[in-house]
Amino acid sequence: MKLQALKSTLLVSLFSSLFLLTACNPTVTRVDSDSVTDLSGKWNDTDSRLVAEEMIQDVLSRGWLSKFNRAKGKAPTVIVGTVRNLSHEHINTRTFIADMERELINSGEVEFVASAKDREEIRSEVKDQDLNATEASRKSMGNEIGADFMLQGSINTIVDAVSGEQARFYQIDLTLIELGTNRKVWVGQKKIKKTVEKGGFRL
Repeated sequence: MKLQALKSTLLVSLFSSLFLLTACNPTVTRVDSDSVTDLSGKWNDTDSRLVAEEMIQDVLSRGWLSKFNRAKGKAPTVIVGTVRNLSHEHINTRTFIADMERELINSGEVEFVASAKDREEIRSEVKDQDLNATEASRKSMGNEIGADFMLQGSINTIVDAVSGEQARFYQIDLTLIELGTNRKVWVGQKKIKKTVEKGGFRL
């Protein structure tokens, strides 16, 4: 009788352990990278991609581009500068900048040069080649292409919350500035508003 009770106890313990192990393991589902997964209401990859696509389409459709093409007889060279995060939450602006760089390059309307941080690594490689690479293959300093325009911007947020409900308002401002003259040739703005209902969100 005691042996039967011991076996029953062991079985219950075993099933309980298996249940706990199963409950602790997360369920992972692969989804399309372009699908919208707005779980928290905060800035996410979908916001970054859609805002970048819309704003780059807008900047390339404005008159500054055709004026430059007529005056210079070539495509303008653009660089993306700083996008400041002035919001109340952590936003990876580097991802947003990368989305805009992709849209600019793939448009075929402009030439594009590396960022200041990227240029540091490239210049270090060119210096190394000057000492170690063969004469036929080494690249010389002083052949970089200067940018004609820099794209800068900021991301701001306003949060309004009451009784477990929250409204999040994002405003993205971008400015295209002509280098040398500091003339603003384009100013773009995109607004996003989200509502988050009760569900344990945190400000």
